Amino acid sequence: MIPRYTRPEMGRIWSDRNRFTQWLEVELAASEALAELGVVPAEAARLLRAHAGCEVARIHEIEREVKHDVIAFTTAVAETMASAGHPEASRWLHYGLTSNDVVDTAQALVLRQASAIILTGLESLRAVLKRRALEFRHTPQIGRTHGVHAEPVTFGLKLAVWYEEAGRNLARVRAAAEDLRVGKTSGAVGTFAHIGPEVEERICARLGLAPASVATQVIQRDRHAALVAALALTTGLCEKIALEVRHLQRTEVREAEEYFAKGQKGSSAMPHKRNPVTCEQICGLARVVRGNVQAAYENVALWHERDISHSSVERVILPDSTILADYLLDKTTALIDQLLVYPARMKRNLEMTRGLVFSGQLLLDLAAAGMLREQAYRIVQAHAMKAWEEESDFRAAIHADPEIAAALTPEKIAEAFSLDRQLRNIDRIFERVFGEQ
Repeated sequence: MIPRYTRPEMGRIWSDRNRFTQWLEVELAASEALAELGVVPAEAARLLRAHAGCEVARIHEIEREVKHDVIAFTTAVAETMASAGHPEASRWLHYGLTSNDVVDTAQALVLRQASAIILTGLESLRAVLKRRALEFRHTPQIGRTHGVHAEPVTFGLKLAVWYEEAGRNLARVRAAAEDLRVGKTSGAVGTFAHIGPEVEERICARLGLAPASVATQVIQRDRHAALVAALALTTGLCEKIALEVRHLQRTEVREAEEYFAKGQKGSSAMPHKRNPVTCEQICGLARVVRGNVQAAYENVALWHERDISHSSVERVILPDSTILADYLLDKTTALIDQLLVYPARMKRNLEMTRGLVFSGQLLLDLAAAGMLREQAYRIVQAHAMKAWEEESDFRAAIHADPEIAAALTPEKIAEAFSLDRQLRNIDRIFERVFGEQ
């Protein structure tokens, strides 16, 4: 059952209708390739292309009796040929193939469709991240390490980090999708006992796939595991973004928050609440995709030339992982696109500690002026701890310290507390990430 929130195009890809359609496409490509080589009568291949069909309800009806999905499928297709008045042509359907020749090759077609949507979603996310990164390139914000104020950053820099990671995920998904763009028709144990490699090459070419260089009864599952892992990293980025927004939306921070629509309500009991519900949903569902990676890895090792233990797993993890990745990319893109950002609150939080966050620059300037680093650290830390504990003015204490005044002029001390100095390389970072703007 496809979750109700799934975007229609991805849901359609994992429908039984599309699955059987891709099976039929593989069967027809095989018949046509065999006809080109004189194995199958050309007229039979033409008739199959013209009249073969697959009715989902009928396939399911037959499967309930025969307990085998591919046999149910070929039987149902043969019935459509009989109904069209060409029953004889159906004996060339599935000629020389084993079930997984069809299933695995068709699954490659389905995964190609699904991956294309994921790649489009990643491109959309990157476009929004780039736009908003440039918008807030010079918006100062306190950087935090261990959740504690560290040194100044800009909000645009935070977005640029996410943009860059989205690019790496784009490359990973694209590479994994390309690695899965393979088919196989090498038979029950991969030896081409019934049709040769030249037929497989022709079939795959018709389908826009590359032939797997070597296979057993199945395409090897490290390929599928790589895609699920790439999807987990992609949705991990969605979670990373959402988790940061959740922190920034905390009442004590309130530097940014997810869009809150007119008429929306945050709590049944507390009318004032504006909860980051979208962010929390993203963080929760990303765990599901991450959990699917373990199952995908478990599918890599199969008994001998094939067992069926991977099949039931893939019927869950491949639709779920691609559907969720598509959904989370869409949600994260909307989150960033509509994100409410509060630069004034960012400035207020940055100035909250009255200059404490410039202690590192002050330390370096004292050392550069000739003071031993250990002495400089002792002096700066003493003032910093006092300002921290008493919530006093760190900057004023530094100006009043005679040891510091002996090493630095008032102008040099003011320079140590310069926000522009701290952020002077932001444009150079943006050039690295986005190129010349």
